[in-house]
Amino acid sequence: MAGPAPLTEDEGAVLIGLARAALAARLAGLPAPGPARLTPRLDEPQGAFVTVLLEGRLRGCIGIVRPDEALWRVILHCALAAGFEDPRFPPLEPMEAPRLSLEISVLSAPRVVRDASEIRIGRDGLIVTQGRRQGLLLPQVALEHGWDAPGFLRETCRKAGLEDDAWTRGARMEAFEAQVFAEGRRRPVPARP
Repeated sequence: MAGPAPLTEDEGAVLIGLARAALAARLAGLPAPGPARLTPRLDEPQGAFVTVLLEGRLRGCIGIVRPDEALWRVILHCALAAGFEDPRFPPLEPMEAPRLSLEISVLSAPRVVRDASEIRIGRDGLIVTQGRRQGLLLPQVALEHGWDAPGFLRETCRKAGLEDDAWTRGARMEAFEAQVFAEGRRRPVPARP
């Protein structure tokens, strides 16, 4: 069964605008806005992550992998959570707003991976689960760090708080793809082979 159609450049721009407006509203003490232009595609349920960068450095990143609500609502929730609830960082401050940039990763449904050879760096993001522990890394993270598939799995295990080799000892491995839109970039970042 095929997943949702890819988003258009304009739909990606709407999502970036919505995430930016949500952060600005919260910083101003106002309620979060709805989308200015809603296409039927943005009203379909789909997982996504919103990454907040301060001068190019990670400032927050939160996502929902298996949503039960419209993509635009997922983006709204994730933008606010990334800006104000990521436990790794303090909540955003108004003085930071001019130096922020946003990146949105719209996710495909996860698929089970049985072997590291099935993972394509640059295309796949990873989820490793064992018991109640779960780690997730977006596709672009492996490229940024120059990891191969075993290295990517090792780091995803670490993020879950598992042993480095848990992926070889029964942990569930899943992969997903992402369509990435970055603020200031008109075209989405293509998947890399």
